[in-house]
Amino acid sequence: MSDRAGSVLLRFAPMIYGPTVLFALGEGAVIPLIPVLAAQLGADIAQAALIASFLVVGQLCGNIPAGWTVGRFGERITMAIGGALGLVGAGTMLVAPSTAVLALAVFVVGFCAAIFGLARHSFMTTRVPLSFRARSLALLGGSFRFGMFLGPFVAAALLAIVGDERSAVWFFLGCLVATILLVLLGPDPESAVPSPARGPAAGRVPSGAAADESAHEDSGEPVTGSIPTSERAGVFRTMWRYRSVLSRLGLAAASLSAVRSARQVVLPIWGLSLGLDAQTIALVVGISGAIDFALFYASGQVMDRFGRLWAALPAMILMGGGFLALSLTHDVDSASMWFAMFAAVLGVGNGLSSGILLTLGADSAPRNDPAAFLGSWRTLTDAGGALAPLIVSGLAAAVSLSVATAAMGAIGILGAAAFVRWVPRFVPGPAKDET
Repeated sequence: MSDRAGSVLLRFAPMIYGPTVLFALGEGAVIPLIPVLAAQLGADIAQAALIASFLVVGQLCGNIPAGWTVGRFGERITMAIGGALGLVGAGTMLVAPSTAVLALAVFVVGFCAAIFGLARHSFMTTRVPLSFRARSLALLGGSFRFGMFLGPFVAAALLAIVGDERSAVWFFLGCLVATILLVLLGPDPESAVPSPARGPAAGRVPSGAAADESAHEDSGEPVTGSIPTSERAGVFRTMWRYRSVLSRLGLAAASLSAVRSARQVVLPIWGLSLGLDAQTIALVVGISGAIDFALFYASGQVMDRFGRLWAALPAMILMGGGFLALSLTHDVDSASMWFAMFAAVLGVGNGLSSGILLTLGADSAPRNDPAAFLGSWRTLTDAGGALAPLIVSGLAAAVSLSVATAAMGAIGILGAAAFVRWVPRFVPGPAKDET
């Protein structure tokens, strides 16, 4: 990679990462208060949980339309549309007269989260050189984690000052306005940041969907990595064309997303089952989250220097093994100590996995039109994350929490084996700096 490309990307870093931080900060402030807003409208605990789940449903439903919109209009316009829809969703949350309207508003916010995530993911895929793609995407994942980590503290401060739960929604509205202004009025990275050559044009062996794409290309035009504006395959045609990588490496990635999501569900419930108080559970989960956040950039360093598998495999083994080991400690002496220790292990594994799903998706995407493929990829991974809580709750109700935890550990180990099998096939090795 040339120094010029790196300097240009560094100069546009606020425009590249800023919208993600702002949106995640506002969303992170609102998420903890969705059940509270639902309860104020008369929802019971089960209904409040259902309304909160519409955030994930909206994100699942938004990935494929977001892929189409990015491919058709570009990242900047797509993010502006997402911000405008977010304003509608957040505004509706403020004035929702019923739980049904609140659920629809939460769905819209989740839909917009998919738009922002897909747009920036597509930008990184086409603009960031392969030699430091993983670090850039790890930073993107870290930007989202930073916003989601800090958002609840902002909400808590607003509640202490204002005393109204809707103050967090107003804060989200302010973040959305700032995001739209930044996207529309700031310099456009999409046109200013050059598109490095990829695949054969960069002297690399194509892989994943890019390899499939190469087999269909007959022209001698150089590959630039830019997003064309015509002759697109379409979202569903793209899904069918690249079904091989989506059904193999995509499912492995979905297993990682499932294990990540299970960590957020299992740890609080496990603490409750041990009889720990809320403060202790929050402290353990908070320390696990802090370890996770502290390690987000290390994953990108490992992937760029040694290859994608060297980050994916340790992360999956740590999380899968951590769940399996935790499942054996519920009724032993010092169960609370084991709970804290394995929560830290899960935090390390999750931190080392930062940016992996983004990077593998970018590596596997077709060179000329990645947005539709990335929409399918993100739908798969989000589905894995959405199914995990259902698996945990179902097995815990039918058998026991220990069995549910062990099942997530088994998914993690199977996912590790799938990464070993499919990453070398679909993903290139570590890139060297180009001169």
